[in-house]
Amino acid sequence: MHDPDAPDHDDAPSGLTRRNFLTRAGAAGIAGVAASIPLAAALAEGVPEATDAAPDIPGTVPIALRVNGATLRMRIDPRATLLDTLRESVHLTGTKKGCDHGQCGACTVHVNGERVNSCLRLALMHEGDDITTIEGIGSPDALHPMQAAFVAHDGYQCGYCTSGQIMSAVALMKEPCGPRDSDVKELMSGNICRCGAYPNIVAAIQDVRGNSPMRQG
Repeated sequence: MHDPDAPDHDDAPSGLTRRNFLTRAGAAGIAGVAASIPLAAALAEGVPEATDAAPDIPGTVPIALRVNGATLRMRIDPRATLLDTLRESVHLTGTKKGCDHGQCGACTVHVNGERVNSCLRLALMHEGDDITTIEGIGSPDALHPMQAAFVAHDGYQCGYCTSGQIMSAVALMKEPCGPRDSDVKELMSGNICRCGAYPNIVAAIQDVRGNSPMRQG
């Protein structure tokens, strides 16, 4: 018996292909990462001005980190990595933990404008440095050109490595790099994509670099 309250399948949107679905989902995911950009500023407003006002947990030390333009004061375990501090203390989870050995690049962030593997750095090493995470390079209504290029070229599949790929790609724009695909691949070799989206990642980077017609090798 037909249920009159059941949705009419004929009303389903037409023309939705797997590629369209994945493109929309990927754009939403990258925009979602960018959506948390204001989080650091919001956290900064709620962090005590004086470090001694933070909970004095035995074994922790006070630290002030400048993340995405906001100074955040907290107490951390002196053994905590920059990656774990960003994810667990600052709650910016766009930076991913992959291998935790500096071999996959999923945790890439910028420190004073240069890319680093945050899993290999102690947070205490970077007090006073200017730290930028994936949340700090664009916004949902104003994506960074590299973010937009990754969407346009399908430079992702599962998306786990994407934030690290984008952070490395943005840094690459300021580094000496030849015009060919092989040059880009060399400078991006520290970032692993287990889904194998490398051709699309390189195409996205070359698009932003303005070298698309020159792509070879």
